[in-house]
Amino acid sequence: MRYYVVADVHSFYTELVAALTEKGYFEDMGPKKLVICGDLFDRGGEAQAMQNFVRELLGREEVLLIRGNHEDLLEEFAENLEIWMDSESFLYSHHMKNGTVETMLQLTGLKLEEAFLWPRRARLLLRATPFFREILPAMRDYYETEHYVFVHGWIPAREIGDPPSRYEPLGDFRTASPAEWERARWYNGMLAAHSGVILPNKTIVCGHVPTAYGHTMYEGKPKDSDFSVYSARGILALDGCTAYTDTVNCVILEDEP
Repeated sequence: MRYYVVADVHSFYTELVAALTEKGYFEDMGPKKLVICGDLFDRGGEAQAMQNFVRELLGREEVLLIRGNHEDLLEEFAENLEIWMDSESFLYSHHMKNGTVETMLQLTGLKLEEAFLWPRRARLLLRATPFFREILPAMRDYYETEHYVFVHGWIPAREIGDPPSRYEPLGDFRTASPAEWERARWYNGMLAAHSGVILPNKTIVCGHVPTAYGHTMYEGKPKDSDFSVYSARGILALDGCTAYTDTVNCVILEDEP
């Protein structure tokens, strides 16, 4: 099976299509799957196009969706939308800063003032979108092949320090609890890999933290000078910080399910 793998596409549909086109995805008629390692939305302005594209691939069983921390943010926002909209600090909240609110507006077609006036309607419209009804239920914490494990942040581990300065192994990731996976979606995979949280005979493919971190910390490159794929023992990190670089990193992996 040929896997085309991306992460943190954040509603940048045009950039995703450009990356897939460059890799020959649309001309590839063989067995293939697109793996998206979390964070479909927020940041960019093409949430509707991204939703439609992923929905189409789901219908053809050609996509594997890993849940990211921004999926958690969007679900939490939808569950408590009326409370958030009534909060005095709403305009300065993390949901506004992280793009969750903008995604809600793009997916529902509402204007911000309409959401303020009719928050219950906004919540119902958001929950009725294909993202909530079809895409989110199809997401998983990880996907494993013979030689790879696809995640968003990293596999569950033990955090050392606050914020973490390193990570320690926590046991078999396959038996981790939902709460442990939710926390792991925020991990810095490059730091975790260099802390020794890796898997024997497997490479963990992740997103979440821009790859410039690894190039700077472990290769000595100038800060924010390289957002290409970061590769080291046990890890492939893909987040190209598309909002800054206008580029989606994509790798092609051949492996058995």
